[in-house]
Amino acid sequence: MEMNTTPKVGFVSLGCPKASSDSERILTELRAEGYLIASNYQDADIVVINTCGFIDSAVEESLDAIGEALAENGRVIVTGCLGANAELIRQAHPAVLAVTGPHATEAVMTAIHAHLPRLHDPHFDLVPPQGIRLTPDHYAYLKISEGCNHRCSFCIIPSMRGDLVSRPIGEVMQEAERLADAGVRELLVISQDTSAYGVDIKYRTGFWQGRPLKTRMTELAAALSELDVWVRLHYVYPYPHVDEVIPLMAEGKILPYLDIPFQHASPRILKAMKRPAAAENTLARIRAWREICPELVIRSTFITGFPGETEADFEQLMDFIEAAELDRVGCFTYSAVAGAAANALPDHVPEALKEERRARLMERQADISAERLEQRIGQTLTVLIDDINAEGAIARSYADAPEIDGIVVIEQAEGLVVGEMVSVKIVDSGEHDLWGELV
Repeated sequence: MEMNTTPKVGFVSLGCPKASSDSERILTELRAEGYLIASNYQDADIVVINTCGFIDSAVEESLDAIGEALAENGRVIVTGCLGANAELIRQAHPAVLAVTGPHATEAVMTAIHAHLPRLHDPHFDLVPPQGIRLTPDHYAYLKISEGCNHRCSFCIIPSMRGDLVSRPIGEVMQEAERLADAGVRELLVISQDTSAYGVDIKYRTGFWQGRPLKTRMTELAAALSELDVWVRLHYVYPYPHVDEVIPLMAEGKILPYLDIPFQHASPRILKAMKRPAAAENTLARIRAWREICPELVIRSTFITGFPGETEADFEQLMDFIEAAELDRVGCFTYSAVAGAAANALPDHVPEALKEERRARLMERQADISAERLEQRIGQTLTVLIDDINAEGAIARSYADAPEIDGIVVIEQAEGLVVGEMVSVKIVDSGEHDLWGELV
C-alpha cells in the first residue's frame, strides 16, 4: 500500500511481564524505523497483538482481543506465545495478516514491512536511549533470558518459548545502565527461571565497563546493585545457589525480596509436577535465609487440584503454608491447558473440589499475610510513589512488586511526586495493604 503520511501502528500487549518486555522491544524498533504508535483502533493503519497462551483463560482473552481488533480495524498481525499455535489462531480468525511466535521482533518487523511499508527516511532520533516502555518512567522490567529448560508437567511454556537462552551479561548491564540513567528507580529482573541464568552457556564470562563478569545470577545481582536503584528478583527457583544472593540482600545491595513459585509442598505432587528442587527441604532453606536476612519478604504461587492430589497432599500444603509464613501468596486451580503433559495423569480432581481447596488455602494465607503486615506498624519504611489520586499517594515498599503485591497508602500527599522515594512511618495495616505517614 502506498503511504504519504507517517504509518501508524496500534499495539495491544497481553500476558506477563516477559511478554511486555517483548512488546517494548517491538515498539522501540517501530519508533526507530519512523513508525508512529496509534492510541486507538481507528487511527491505526495496522494493529499488532502480542498474545498470551499460558492457560485457557489467557488463550480466550487473546482470541477475543484478535477478534475485537479485526472488527474495529480489520488489519491485524499476531505475535507472542499463542502465536506458537498459528493453526488455532487461523482457524478462529482466518483474516489475520500474519502470525509470529514469542520473542520474534525480527519476524514481526518483517510482517509489518510487508503489510505497512515504512517511509523512506525513518527518523532515528525519535527513540530515547532507554527504548520505548510500557511501564511508568520510574520502574522497568529487565529480561535476562528467554525460554526454560524445565519440563514441569502443568506448563507449556518451553513448547512456546523454547529452551533457556541467556542474554549476554554485558548487554543486560548496558540496558540496566541506560534505564537507570533515564531515571528508572527500580529494576525488576525477570525470566522463566532467574536462578538458571547462564547455565546454558556454562556461566560464560562477559564484559561490562571493561571488567569481566560471569553470566550468573549472583554476579548479575551484585553488578546491578552498583546502579543505585532498587533491584527486585522474580521467578527464582530455590536451587542451592540462591543462598548466595541472600547476603547481598542483608547488606542492602538488592531488595530483600524473593518471588519463588513453590507450586506445592507434597513431595508426591511436586514429583508428578516434575518441579526442579522437588526434593529440597524448603522450610529449612527459608529459615536459614531469614536467619541471614530477617527482613526478607517471600512471595509465591501454588496450584490446588493438580491431578492425583488427595486430601492428605492438600493437608501437607496447608501445613507448609502454616509453617513457612510467606508474606504474599497467589493460588490457582489446576488448568488442563492443551498440550500439558499432566493432562494425561490419572485421578483428575473435580472442579468444585479444586476451587474449595483454593479458597481454604487463600483464607488461611489471608490471616498469615495480615499478621505479617500488622508487625510493620511502627516501622519506618522507604517507599516508591507509583500514583497520586484523590485518596492520597499510592506507594510501594521493598516488600511490594508492582501490580501483584500490596500498596502503602499515604493520605497526606501534598508536594509528593510520582517516582519519588520517601520515608513513611507505618500507622495501620489490612489484609494486603499498609497505611503510612510521612516522616
